[in-house]
Amino acid sequence: MSMRVGLVGNGHWAKITHAAGLNAEPSVQLSGIWGRDGAKTAALATELGTTGYDDVEEMFDAVDAVAFSVPPQVQSELALRAARAGKHVLLEKPIAVSAAEADRLAEAVTEAGVASVVFFTARFDAVQRQWIDQTGQRSDWDGAAGLWLGSAFAPDSPFDTPWRHEKGGLWDVGPHALAMLIGTLGPIVEITARSGRRDLVHLILRHESGASSSYAVSIDTPKAASEVSLAVWGAAGRATLPASVADPSAALATAARELAAAAQLPVPSHPCDVRLGRSVVRLLAEAERQLGQ
Repeated sequence: MSMRVGLVGNGHWAKITHAAGLNAEPSVQLSGIWGRDGAKTAALATELGTTGYDDVEEMFDAVDAVAFSVPPQVQSELALRAARAGKHVLLEKPIAVSAAEADRLAEAVTEAGVASVVFFTARFDAVQRQWIDQTGQRSDWDGAAGLWLGSAFAPDSPFDTPWRHEKGGLWDVGPHALAMLIGTLGPIVEITARSGRRDLVHLILRHESGASSSYAVSIDTPKAASEVSLAVWGAAGRATLPASVADPSAALATAARELAAAAQLPVPSHPCDVRLGRSVVRLLAEAERQLGQ
């Protein structure tokens, strides 16, 4: 029997990635949608042939798991309620915008004994995941460096949203960068952040292994300068991240399938579960604190 999943969110990313990915994965069933805009929810539900809910708690009662595609400050509160209601959770990154909120969500997931997966896109894309996993198997890397320069505020961009204007690239694409670095070089034990023009942030990281890395992130970059890159180097030479994700809905389908599998374990766990999400938020919160000094 497939896992019944309710989707929180009715925007662009919810439609093209979450809904498409859930519908493509046989082990789960998209069983309903709830969003803050009732008219948009009803229209999307009709388009997808599923149930549109006016009451999020009513949707929670009708499903086994909840996928989220809403701003992080909305997600953290609703996911907390879902976990406490005994629902497995498929979370977007970042899982929250403060360490305290991330801690509360992680604790609720643990106490409820539900499964969790955080959708760090590259960690579920077939090509990039293979590279990250193979790279992460070596312990003799000396360092890494990368750029994530996006153009979220370009004309007609579907990602030009209020929360991104407020939190910038640090919180929007920073989680992706940190999740990739953790996957390749291992846990991060120290972070230093310095700001550049507009929302540009330079991150310098020290890893538990002794390796060091750096990553520059921004979502307010001219389109001509957009780039997503990561290179690692050490005794094995140099390795470079393959091209960016071609189909995020396929990556989402993988995340949903692995959530369903994790839910069957006596103690649910996953390499990209809420614990990794909490670690990433703690690093981002420390970086933000430094930038505000």
